[in-house]
Amino acid sequence: MSDTAAPGDLCATLNATLHGWNAAMGMRFVKATGDEVIAEIEVAAHHRQPYGIVHGGVHAGLIETVASVGAAVFAMPRGQSVVGLENSTSFIRAARGGTIRATGRPVTRGRKTQVWEVTVTDGEGRTLSTGRVRLLCLEGDAGLAGEKVAIKPEEIA
Repeated sequence: MSDTAAPGDLCATLNATLHGWNAAMGMRFVKATGDEVIAEIEVAAHHRQPYGIVHGGVHAGLIETVASVGAAVFAMPRGQSVVGLENSTSFIRAARGGTIRATGRPVTRGRKTQVWEVTVTDGEGRTLSTGRVRLLCLEGDAGLAGEKVAIKPEEIA
C-alpha cells in the first residue's frame, strides 16, 4: 500500500450527482475514500432475475462500482483516472430483498494498477458475494474509446 494520505470522503458529492448505472440501480454511497468505499442498494423488482433473487449482474456491477470509485478517489490527486481490467465475482448466498451493502478496500495501489476487494452483505451482515477488481491507472492525457479520458460534470457517479 502507498503511504500517501487518502483524500476526504466524497459520498455526499457522489450521492448528489448519481448518473447512469448507479442512478438506475438506486445506489447510495455511505462512504467514499481512497481507503474504503461503502455503497448500498435497496433491492427492488428491477434487481431480480426470474427466480426472484438479486441478479448476479447487480452484484458484479456493485462490486465494480465500489472498487472503481475507491481507485478513482485515490488516483485523482495524481492526475489519473482509472478503468477496470478484470472483475471476478463469486456468489455465496442469494438474496430476495432488503438492503445489500458493498464494502471495498484496496489490496494494492500502484502507479499503473490497483486491485480492490469487495464484499457484498445483506442486512444481517451475511456475505452474499465477494469480488476482486483490477484497475488500470490512466494518465491525464490518455485516450479511451477514441476520446480523451474525462469525467463529464453530469456523470461524476
